[in-house]
Formats: sequence, structure tokens, C-alpha cells
Amino acid sequence: MNANNIAPAPAVPMPAWATDLIAQYESDAANQFILYGNVNDRLLLPLPPAGEIGTLTDFLLRVLLARFDVILSYDLGNGIRIEKGGPIFSQWPYFKDNPEFPRAPRQAVETLTRYFRYTANLAKLGHDRVQVGCYIKSADLVAPNVGGGVAYDLSALALLMRDWSADSLLTGHSLATFLITENLNDLHPLLVNNTRASRNKITLPDASDLRTVFGVFAARYPTALQAYTQNLATPAEQLAGATLSSIESLLKEKEHARTPLTGDDLLRLKKELVENDCNGLIEFIDPKRTLDDLSGQQAIKDWLRQDFHLWKMNDLRALPMGYLLCGPVGTGKTFMVECLAGEAGVPVVKLKNFRDKWVGSTEGNLERIFRLLHALGRCVVFIDEADQALGKRDSGNDDGGLSGRIYAMVAAEMSDTNNRGKILWVLASSRPDLIEVDLKRPGRIDVKIPIFPTTTVEEGFKLIQGLCKRRELTLDDAAFDTLKADLPLLLTPGAAETLVVKVYRLSRTQNLAPADALSACLKEYQPPVAPEVMDFQIKLAIQEASDLTFVPEIFHPKPAAKAKAKKE
Repeated sequence: MNANNIAPAPAVPMPAWATDLIAQYESDAANQFILYGNVNDRLLLPLPPAGEIGTLTDFLLRVLLARFDVILSYDLGNGIRIEKGGPIFSQWPYFKDNPEFPRAPRQAVETLTRYFRYTANLAKLGHDRVQVGCYIKSADLVAPNVGGGVAYDLSALALLMRDWSADSLLTGHSLATFLITENLNDLHPLLVNNTRASRNKITLPDASDLRTVFGVFAARYPTALQAYTQNLATPAEQLAGATLSSIESLLKEKEHARTPLTGDDLLRLKKELVENDCNGLIEFIDPKRTLDDLSGQQAIKDWLRQDFHLWKMNDLRALPMGYLLCGPVGTGKTFMVECLAGEAGVPVVKLKNFRDKWVGSTEGNLERIFRLLHALGRCVVFIDEADQALGKRDSGNDDGGLSGRIYAMVAAEMSDTNNRGKILWVLASSRPDLIEVDLKRPGRIDVKIPIFPTTTVEEGFKLIQGLCKRRELTLDDAAFDTLKADLPLLLTPGAAETLVVKVYRLSRTQNLAPADALSACLKEYQPPVAPEVMDFQIKLAIQEASDLTFVPEIFHPKPAAKAKAKKE
């Protein structure tokens, strides 16, 4: 093959996935390419003089396959289409006799295969070689993953498509086929696991990609970008993780309204764009609080601040891959993450319910989430109720193996050392014993932070006092002496919040002073969590702690217990 057979010389840098694809095709290493990931987005086409914006199919037609003689496409909606080279294709005798293309997947794939073989046989007989390119849009709908069910016709269809990369007649011909799918898990396993096909991931645009793109946008949307014409890196860095389509739509709206994009817009807009692009699978936690809002727990706050200082200094050798926050229900694990959001200086993303009832959809949702996390550059990922969300290594047959597949995908992502300093995982659970041991090991979760209820009446009073202040109730320090006999131990922030709401209610409906209202509430107080449950969850948190400096002295194992544990 000639050196520039598959693509002309680019005017702007060729994306890495396309460069790899060209190298594989030109070296005869592969002629079938599975394009997955951000395939429905707009892309920067490396065309002269300064690049253009188009779709993935535009990229294939105008860049990668620009020098091919015949280009065909197929999808369920449009059937087979001749995108280029109609006069050449029309010379095919079969087409002359059968001008109407079949639309059903099996018959359409058979027709495409017949044409590929026809052109390959012509070349073997000494006729002019016809370079043929073909792309299947939404290939996961043509040859879907049905979750292990028996579907003979579907398997036969997948085998036919796989043969485009395996049949020696076709691999020796100038043929390039592309299977386009958003998620690999949605495509038939016979195609995904084909060792002769190349899998090329199209990522969300990162900051460096967007800097180039904004150079194109600056000329199209001068009013929207007028504040950044001299520094396009700023909006590029702020909007990393959003799709190019959503960014372009935003700029069109701003340009139409003659409203410049401002610095105050960027964070809000990024949150909206990314959450919309991810269809509600994630949400950003607003950085409204810092660790200063966290009551007590000084050792934990010091440790976290030191880690974030190292992160900001780009000193990653001691930076953990992840944290586990564990402790009884109501102790403020989610609140601590909200405090981290204001302290970290990077986006803090919460994974929402990514599980789906449809076969393959859950894995596809995870693929989409991971693409976003990589595009954000640096971020903290929060998974609440991790014992329920992250699956099990072996869940039996109750869910068709879904939990095991979730576990495998998350475990692989959490242990990827390329993510150190880019993605920081934070898991939270009141039952850390139910999280798979492998997910909690060093290299995935390096720091385990226990969070406890109050251990003294003084701590309990300070907690209630702080929550009263948020509701503009003044609880004087002097009230402690009269209340301490009734103040409970092992008070969680959740339980304290409920108490303070009741105090506020009494102070408004019965015109009581805050101290008197609190005294009345304490007389009737019952802990919301049964004592035996609280004790059990405290013990679990102690056992999980990665450092005893995180554990209050009152909970430290007694010397006798330590000695017994050593013997065992």
C-alpha cells in the first residue's frame, strides 16, 4: 500500500486514535476497526486551511477514506448507502440485476460481503484495484450483545461481519471496514473479542483538544468568545469534559443573544453541559463548604489537607488512589465529601444510579462515566453506599452475573496507575465489611477514614450549638451546665440535625428560648439507631481504619485485646 493511502496530510494535528488507526491499516496489521466512545459528538476535522467541525462520518469520508474509490455505509434506518463512487459501484453485475438494496441486517451484510468479494476477485484477475471503505453506523443495533442468549441468526450475522477481517481474500484486498458503537459492551461479543479487529477509542475532548477547537470557534463566534480571544486556554480548561456538540450549541446561543461568555459562566455551564451529556448518570457536588465546616476530627482534616497540598504541587508519589469513609449511619460521610469539594480545587463528581434493567445497559453506562472522568483531567469521584453500588466478585446467578461485571469494570478502573493524580476515588459505606476485599486493598483504596459519633457530652453540645447557629438560634455556652446531664453520648450529626429541627419548631410554635426548647427535646430523646447497631458499625469502622490517629482514644483497642488479636 502507498504511504498516504488512507488519509491526506492534515492541516491540524491528527487525533491519536486516527494516527493509530492509519498505522495499523498501512502496515496491514488490521483492516477492521471498532470505533467506540464519544462517537456521536462533533469532531475537529484536520483539513486545510485551519480545520473544520464535523461528525465522525464526516471524518471518515473526508479524512480517513478521502482517497478510497468506493465508500459504502449501512444503518438500520437508511439501509445500504453509496457515499462515494456510485459510477464504479454501478458496474457491479449483481447491482445491475438487483438495484434495490435489502434493508434487513442479515441480507444487507450478505450484500456488502458479496460486493467486497467481487472487487477482491477482480483485483486477483488483474483488473484495476478498487479501494473499498465501509462503515456501519450504530453497529450495536445491527449486531447487538444479547447477554449470552441463544440467537443463531444474530450469531451468523456477527460471523459474516467478523469475516471481513479474517477472510484471506478480503484481508489481502484494499478493504477497510468500520463498526461504530458508543459502548463496547453493547456490541456482539464475536465482534468485540475479534483479535483481528482493532478497537479505537474516541475520547471526550480534553483541554488541549479544546484549545485547538476554540481557535476555530473564535472566528465563528466572535461575540461569545470576545473576552478570551487572547487566552483561549481558559475556556478550554474550564469546559474540558463537555462534548463539543454541547459547547458549540452554547456558543451559538451566546452569539445569537450577543452575550459574551464570562468567567462566572464557565463553572456553572460546565456542570450543566456535562450532566446533560451524561443523561443523569453523574452530578457535580457544589463546592460550597470546606473542611473548616467540619466539626472536630482534626487528625482527619490535617491528613486530607496534606494530600490535597501534594496534589496541587503535582507531587503524586504519596498521593492515595482512593479513600474509604466508613462509620455508623448519620455520622456525616456525605457531608465530609461536600467539604472536600470546596477544599480540593478540582471537580467532585458523584456517581448516581448507573444500574439498568436492560442487558448490557449498566456496563454501557459505566463506559460512558469512565470516558467523562478521563476527560475531566483531575477530579474526585464519590460513590455513596459503595457496598451496594459496586457489585460482588461472585454474585451467583441472581442477577445474571451483572454484579460481577460491575465489580470487574470498577476494580480495573480503580487500580489503573495511569489514573494516579487524575482520578481520586472516595467510597462511603456504613457496612465496609460488605465491600469486596479486593476493592479496598492498597493500590485502589490506600486510606481508610473512620467517622464516629460524638464521644463526650461536650462534643455533643458543640455539635448541637453549631447546627442551631445555622438556623439563627443562639445557644449560649452557659446552657451546657444545665443540659449536660441529659446530653446523649454517641450523637451523630444526622441525629443532632433532627434534634435541632425539633428545637427550632418548639422555639417558634411555643415561643421557648433555644436552651429551654433543647431541654424539653432531650427529655424525650431516643437515638434513631439501635444501640447494638451503632456499636456494631463503630467496631467495623475501627477495624477498617488505616491509621489509629483517626480513631478517638476512647475507641482504641485495649492492650489485652491487642495481645489477643496478635495470638489469633
